[in-house]
Formats: sequence, C-alpha cells, structure tokens
Amino acid sequence: MAAADGDVMNIVGWFADPANWSGSGGIPVQVGYHLLYSGIALLAALAIAVPLGIVIGYTGRGEAVVAGFANALRALPSLGLLVLLFLIISPVVAGKLVYILPTIVVLVLLAVPPILTGTYAGIQSADQHAVDAARGMGFTRTQILLRVQLPCALPLLVSGVRSATLQIVSTATIAAYLGLQGLGRFILDGRATASFSEMAGGAILVALLAIVLEFTFAWIGRLIVSPGLRRAASKSASPIETSVTTFTLEKAP
Repeated sequence: MAAADGDVMNIVGWFADPANWSGSGGIPVQVGYHLLYSGIALLAALAIAVPLGIVIGYTGRGEAVVAGFANALRALPSLGLLVLLFLIISPVVAGKLVYILPTIVVLVLLAVPPILTGTYAGIQSADQHAVDAARGMGFTRTQILLRVQLPCALPLLVSGVRSATLQIVSTATIAAYLGLQGLGRFILDGRATASFSEMAGGAILVALLAIVLEFTFAWIGRLIVSPGLRRAASKSASPIETSVTTFTLEKAP
C-alpha cells in the first residue's frame, strides 16, 4: 500500500515539476507534436477513405474487397510495420522525412478502415423512401447523393472519424521509436531511465488527449448532424452501425 502511494506521489510530482512543462521537450511541445502527427494522418485518411467510401456506398460494388482490406489492416502489427517501412524508405529518402513518413503511413493505415466503413455504410443506410422522393422530385443522381444520402450518412461517418482519431492518438506514441517527438517520448525515455513516473505520466497524457478529442468530436457531431438523424441513429442497433467500431462489414436488414 505504501509503495502504491509512493508511486502515485511520484506521478503527481512529475506533473508538478515545472521543468516538465518548459523547453523543447516539455509537455506542451510534445502534445503539439503528437497532435501534428495525428492531424496529418487523419487528414490523409479522410482524403483516401471518404471518396472511396462514397463510390462504394453509391454503386454498391467492392464491399467484399473492402471487408478483406479492413480485416487485413486490422491484423497488421503497428510497430513491426513501422520498422519495415523505415527499412524500405531509408535508402531512397533523406533527412527527417525518413522518420516522419513511415509514422504517418502506419497511422493512415489504421485510420482508413473505420472512416471507409462509416462512409459507405452511412450512404447505404440512407432512407430509401427519401431517396425515392428526391428522385420523384426530379433530383439528379448527384443531387440525391449530395443532398440526401451524404447528410443521412453523417452520423456513421462522424462515428467512424471518432474511432479513427482515437486509434491514431493512441498509436502515435510509436513515433518515439524512430526518434521523433510526441507523447511517446515520455514513455520511451522513462523506460530507458527506469522512471516509472515519467512512463505513467506519458500514458496518462495520451489517455487524457484521447478523451478530450472524443468529447470534441461528439460535440462536432451534435453540431453538424440534425437532431432527427441523431435520434434515428441512437434508436437503431443495426449491424451497419456496429460496423463503424468493429469493422464488421454487414448490411443492415
């Protein structure tokens, strides 16, 4: 009990130490680097997954390929893939990019499946009566997609982005293995110096950052998704909705 109390006090002391909040290796700077890597990876994943998800959801083709692709990406070991990409890229890329590029690629590969799943599943779950009504009013296929199906897809799309963000933030700590900055620096340096308080402090910061981003995306979802769609999404428990977090690519009945 005394040892546990001592560990807690050491962690509190680490956070209370002004030296850990200043300088190039301080907590604010490392949080900034962590957010930078995560933001770049999320934007790249959105640029890849959203257009592809729209095409799949609109045409209904390629679902089996997406299922296999998502499951394959889930099985990839992040740290092993990071090292492999570094070994492949290092002979042809110079400078700091040789460390940044493998990190971003690994994070993008983690983020694409939930966003892709949420996008195409959301489009497919659009109310067919609303689609038929829009078609009867003379809407073109593009207008139906942009004004009916995409708005209906927002709850699942936002949920997919939230899931991807949490995975990126929690995995971005691996950047420290290639000598990059970020919250993983505290965990890796703490391990090297046998400093439990520094390791625990880094882990707590990652968890807090993930929680803050989770609430931020929940707030954004409430802003951009209409109340009616939110209520419909909360009442339904279809396999499509579940697939955003589990990547189970099943159609709703």
